[in-house]
Amino acid sequence: MSTETGRLPEAGSVMAGMALTDHHCHGITVEPLDRAGFEALLTESEWPAPPGTSMFDSQLGFAVRRWCAPLLDLEPHAAPEEYLARRQELGPDAVNRRLLGAAGIGTFLVDTGYRAPELTSPRELADLAGGVAREIIRLEHLAEQVAANGTTPPSFAADFAETLAGAARDAAGLKSVAAYRFGLGFDPSPPTAREVELAAARWLGREADGSVPRLEDPVLLRHLLWTGVQLGKPIQFHTGYGDADLDLARCNPLLLTGWLRATRETGVPVMLLHCYPYHREAGYLAQVFPHVYADVGLAVNHTGSRSAAVIAESLELTPFHKALFSTDTIGLPELYYLGALLFRRGFGRAAAQWIDDGEWSPRDAERAAELIGYRNAARVYGLELT
Repeated sequence: MSTETGRLPEAGSVMAGMALTDHHCHGITVEPLDRAGFEALLTESEWPAPPGTSMFDSQLGFAVRRWCAPLLDLEPHAAPEEYLARRQELGPDAVNRRLLGAAGIGTFLVDTGYRAPELTSPRELADLAGGVAREIIRLEHLAEQVAANGTTPPSFAADFAETLAGAARDAAGLKSVAAYRFGLGFDPSPPTAREVELAAARWLGREADGSVPRLEDPVLLRHLLWTGVQLGKPIQFHTGYGDADLDLARCNPLLLTGWLRATRETGVPVMLLHCYPYHREAGYLAQVFPHVYADVGLAVNHTGSRSAAVIAESLELTPFHKALFSTDTIGLPELYYLGALLFRRGFGRAAAQWIDDGEWSPRDAERAAELIGYRNAARVYGLELT
């Protein structure tokens, strides 16, 4: 495959041709996007670019124009106007199928707890990509559904446990966004039943419009996590980089150290997502705790031409049997294609350098690539290898 076509070159990447497992992602939109809608999905910001500027003027925006444009029959570095016009001409279905088909991702573990009505379901995503998909259950979203269904403070704990057990029966794992709701420096101990009931009483008061308030109480967030631990499935944590709704200083994965000590003997895998700019700290945690794993997720797309450095840094301490691939794609199929391409290229560049320096053997590089690309996810989430 030629770099002039925007595809990853076969030579120089030990991940070339490998069907990756994206262990953390979301659905994509099947509706046409205008420029504002497209640009909103190129950033973690909740606000548009200042007047007269564009979100295309970013590492991710440049990467889209360089690597995705050829898949839409355009020259590399096509102008944003040309790129968006071609997207409109082809239509969402064709664009989605082209970009997903070229990504080379075989398995998708899909978080369905955020903007789900606007996006493809796991099955729809898998059909577009020609792969398979499993669901990841977002704990806070499920708890809010339990509240909306009319639970009471005394019954909340039992109602949530029952609902979670049913929802997670066929799911690959669970996810927490405690980083957004409170931060990661919460009390690591499980709350008592009385503490949960009192916290639920505070939370379950309805908003003026009759809706359930967003779950932000640290007692209840801890309760959701410990209820999830009892199921034994992997638990994903958002850490590090995200949108303006979080306080980045409270999202350092090192703040989870107490909780990781408290859960170590359970053996429940803890999956640290994204981690940037704390990816070295996450690597430390993955090294010292037997049940901790890490990725660099959405940072790969958003760092674009610098993503190879981020990927290499993430592997300084993280054992290779503890590192995973993910894209955190939401909305745009471009993010699946770029996430896979940039990760293959970044890992390939790092591995090639270490082989040239005599630090790694080619066989070592192939083994590490397989572990990170799909074998670790298969082992941790109980997925079938195809």
